[in-house]
Amino acid sequence: MTEARPPRARPLAAADLPAAAFAARQPIRFEHCDTAGIVFFARYFTMMQGAVEDWFGVELGLDYAGIIQRRRVGLGYAHAECDYFKPGRLGDVLGLTVLVDTIGRSSIGLAIHGHRDGEPVLVGRLVLVTTDINEAAAIPVPDDIRSAVESYQRRCAT
Repeated sequence: MTEARPPRARPLAAADLPAAAFAARQPIRFEHCDTAGIVFFARYFTMMQGAVEDWFGVELGLDYAGIIQRRRVGLGYAHAECDYFKPGRLGDVLGLTVLVDTIGRSSIGLAIHGHRDGEPVLVGRLVLVTTDINEAAAIPVPDDIRSAVESYQRRCAT
């Protein structure tokens, strides 16, 4: 019996992504790699999280740490997946481009396109859920976050 494999994300060349999209620069360091000098797959999730944090601060103008620590709004993930197209190697520099797929009541779906020299390396999909940290329960996406994400989504659509 063969299990159905979920469809692979469609990789886009960097030139085919919206010009207005935010891209974080990520050098691949020794700490990211296995003994063959290739990025250990799970380390890409740490890299994508760094890109999301940078996106909040640089592009959305929101203090990621302050949202969590002072406002007590959690920004955890309900889902994370990644398709890999080419290996990342020690010394490479990736561009990690953040796009918004969906904005729900208490969730934000993101696509992270990873490129090396404009060529696709990976496509990650993350579903971020806003929560009340003290109550450990989902809450609606706060208005300022929703507004910033919707504005970014519109800029990337043009």
